Amino acid sequence: MTHPARAALAARLRAAGSVFAEDEADLLLDAGDGDPVRLRSLVQRRLRGEPLEVVLGWAAFDGHRIRVTPGVFVPRTRTTVVVDQAARLLHRYDRVVDLCCGAGAIAVALLERVGALDLVASDIDPDAVAVAAENVGDRGIVVAGDLFAPLPARFRGAVDVIAVNAPYVPTDAVATMPSEARDHEHRVALDGGDDGLDLHRRIALGAEEWLRPGGSVVIEVSAVQADASAAAFRAAGFRTRTEHDDAVDGTCVVASLPA
Repeated sequence: MTHPARAALAARLRAAGSVFAEDEADLLLDAGDGDPVRLRSLVQRRLRGEPLEVVLGWAAFDGHRIRVTPGVFVPRTRTTVVVDQAARLLHRYDRVVDLCCGAGAIAVALLERVGALDLVASDIDPDAVAVAAENVGDRGIVVAGDLFAPLPARFRGAVDVIAVNAPYVPTDAVATMPSEARDHEHRVALDGGDDGLDLHRRIALGAEEWLRPGGSVVIEVSAVQADASAAAFRAAGFRTRTEHDDAVDGTCVVASLPA
């Protein structure tokens, strides 16, 4: 049965710029759980421009509800291209790193698709690490630090797949991003340097030390940056291919070491 407040709420959301006003209204009404005070608070937060996922406390990703908190990068559907490609390279109990993990969405999705993994998720943002630890739970380890620095020593030279959604927005383009990202996600989760690929180059240079022979990096990138990202990995001794998923408009580079 349709909630009697749905139409009015959808109209308010549409007037505030929501493209999917009816869907948002349903989610907010569900989150309100019959409490008009709670519902009013949620709606006001959304109308003030907070991302819907932060208002709800979760983001939908690959069939999961990923917990998110203010400031932490909200998982995007396009990142499932990384999950798809990484999952094809993994077997149960393989060793995998979710690098620049944010809320840990890639880790959660790979654990579901592949099964038990020897998994470490890592991020430089302590807020992201805290929420990723909630999402991953006891199925993996979540560590804080800059790229590879916090990984356990036992992973050196032994990782099967490094799955990455590192920041790749050029610095000057951050200001043009939708306000939901620009104003509500930490800058460190968005800014990829002058051309957006600073972290890609650092990962390309550092990944070989951590991968086993034949191991791979699967890293998200925009379609227009894919050639430059792939070139950085080839320069570091990797074989590369670029994959694009039209269904989610996601692009990634798959970079593999010789076996």
